[in-house]
Order: sequence, then structure tokens, then C-alpha cells
Amino acid sequence: MAVSDPAAVERSPTRRSLGIIPYLANLSAGRFVLWCYFIYWLLIVVRYFDPDPQIWLTSLGLSLIIGLALYLNTTRSGVVRVRLGRWPTFRLFLTPFCVSSFSAPVKGQRPPFRLIFSPRLWDVGLAIVIFVLLAAARFVARRLLRD
Repeated sequence: MAVSDPAAVERSPTRRSLGIIPYLANLSAGRFVLWCYFIYWLLIVVRYFDPDPQIWLTSLGLSLIIGLALYLNTTRSGVVRVRLGRWPTFRLFLTPFCVSSFSAPVKGQRPPFRLIFSPRLWDVGLAIVIFVLLAAARFVARRLLRD
């Protein structure tokens, strides 16, 4: 079934009422990657947590400013106005928050991070294991719903 408005599918009542198995079975490649990004951010921010409220307030402020710019760019900058669902809109604001809050806790770590990657194999290994588990859960959910 072709859908002309993907946002309509995301906000439809049947789609919202689905459980975890149908959600995983219908998880697109793009959203799978976004979940992996979020999992890695969460893993690193928890592992290297910095309780300084200034970091979190700055990240929140940047999230609001950049998120609004992304929202306007996505929905109002073209000839045709685009309507986004709640989750895509939320992600436009969440992404800058995650990016800006990631850098402060990892700054000055010894040994230093390489780009965004932890120098500790445990961190990277745990992230990879979680990604593989998510992929396996997605695979199993697809098999369950196919049968």
C-alpha cells in the first residue's frame, strides 16, 4: 500500500495503538538508525554525566533555537507547506539537544574521544551489542508478524 502522506501514517490511531512487536516490525531503516544514534548518545551521556545545570540549560536553549529553525525550514520554506507529525517534529528539537549536550561531558576526557567515539572499547562494544540486539528484535518481530 503506497502512502502519499507518511506523516499521516505516523499519527493514525491504529499506528499509535500498536504494541512493541508491530512497532519493531514496521521500524524503517531510517528510524532504526535514529534509535541507534539516540542509544549511543544515551550511553555516553550516562557514562560521562556532568551534573552542571549550565550544560543542560544551554543545550535546551540551543535545542529550542535550532529546532525552531529546522521546523521552519522543513515546513515553511518551500512553495508547499508541509505538515509534520508529532514525533518528527519532536525529533527536530531533540537532535540539537543531543548534539549540544554530547560535547560537554566528553570534552577533556583522557584518553580523548576520536570524533564521537569513546576511546574505551567497553563503551563502543556495549553500543554495538545494543544495536545488534535492536536489529535482532526487529528481525524477530518481522518474522512473527509474517507468520
